Amino acid sequence: MVLLNPGPVNVSERVRQALVKPDICHREEEFSELLHRIQTKLLSAFVPGAESEYVAVLMTGSGTAAVEAALMSSLPHGKRMLILNNGVYGERMSQIIGLHRLGVSELKYEWTVRPDPERLLLALRQHPEVHVVGMVHHETTTGLLNPVHEVAEIVDNQNRVFVLDAVSALAGETLDIAKSHIYMVVGTAGKCIQGFPGVSFVLVRKGFVEKMRAYPKRSWYLHLTHYIDNEGRGMIPFTPAVQVYYAFDEALNELLEEGVSNRIQRYKKMATVIREGMAKLGVKPLLPVERQSNTITAYHLPEGLSYHVLHDRLKQQGYVIYAGQGNLENKIFRVANMGALTEGQFGGFLNAFEQACRQK
Repeated sequence: MVLLNPGPVNVSERVRQALVKPDICHREEEFSELLHRIQTKLLSAFVPGAESEYVAVLMTGSGTAAVEAALMSSLPHGKRMLILNNGVYGERMSQIIGLHRLGVSELKYEWTVRPDPERLLLALRQHPEVHVVGMVHHETTTGLLNPVHEVAEIVDNQNRVFVLDAVSALAGETLDIAKSHIYMVVGTAGKCIQGFPGVSFVLVRKGFVEKMRAYPKRSWYLHLTHYIDNEGRGMIPFTPAVQVYYAFDEALNELLEEGVSNRIQRYKKMATVIREGMAKLGVKPLLPVERQSNTITAYHLPEGLSYHVLHDRLKQQGYVIYAGQGNLENKIFRVANMGALTEGQFGGFLNAFEQACRQK
C-alpha cells in the first residue's frame, strides 16, 4: 500500500529489517551505544556545525508526546506561554497549555493564513509575562508552511524562548536551528526521517538546559531534564521501544547518506510532480504555491465526489490519501509525499486518481 498520508510513512526495506535485530535490555551497554548513535546522528543532521550547542532528547511516544514535553518543561513559575495558532496542531499546543492554565490569549489565524510577525512583536511587548512562544513549522492541517525564521528572530530579540513543533518539517523543510537561536525543536521518527512511529525527540539548546532544571515538574513521564540527566548516563528513565529505536537508527543512516538538503529537494520534486499532475486534471489546491510545504498538498474535492468515495476508490488501487480536518473535513483531501517513495509511484497515483474521478 502506498501511504500518501502525513505519517506513518512507507519505509525502506533496510529500515524494516532493522526491527528484527536481536533483543537487548535497555539497561545494558548495547542500548546505551544505540542511544548515543541516534543522538549523534540527530545533531549531525539538524544542527550541523553546532552539535556542541545542543542536546538531543529521545523518548518513546508520538510527536505530540514530545511537543507536550517541550512545552511543559520550558516554563518557570509565574510566567506564561503564547501560541501562534493557525491549524489543528497549533490548536493542540494551545490545548496542552490550557490544561494547566499557563497561557495568555493566543494569536489565532484562519487555517490558510500565516502568522504575522509584527503582530507577535506587539503582543510580546504588551505581555512581559510571556516567557515562551510556541508555533508549528509545517501545519499539516492544510500543508501550510509558517514563517519560522522571521518568528524566531523576533522571539530571540525579545529575549523569549521559542518552542517549535517541527514534527512534520524536519528533513522536509529548510530549517537553520542554530543560526535562528531556536531553543527547543520537536521532531519524530515516522515522518520525513522515514522511520516508524513510536519514538520522538526534542533538540534543546544546552544553555537553556540549566535554566530548565529550576522549573517546576508538571509531568513525571514528560519532564525533559529527567530524560537529559538519564540519557547523559546512557539510559532512558522509562522502558523504550527498543526495536523502533533500531529502525530509527537505520532511518537516520539513510538520511545522512542521502543528505538532508538532498532529501528536501527530493520531496520538493515529488510535490511538484503531484501538483503539476493535479493541475492537468483541473483539481484546485487549497493554498497558493508560495504558502505550500514540500511534503503535503491540500486540494478541494472534485465536484460531485465525496471524500469517502474518493478514498475508497483509491485504496482499492493501492493508494491511501488523507481527509481534511475540522470545518474542512467535507471540503478537501490531502496528499502527502513523505516516505520512501519513487516518482513512478506518484505517477501511478495520478493515473489511479484520474480513474477514480471518472468512475460513475
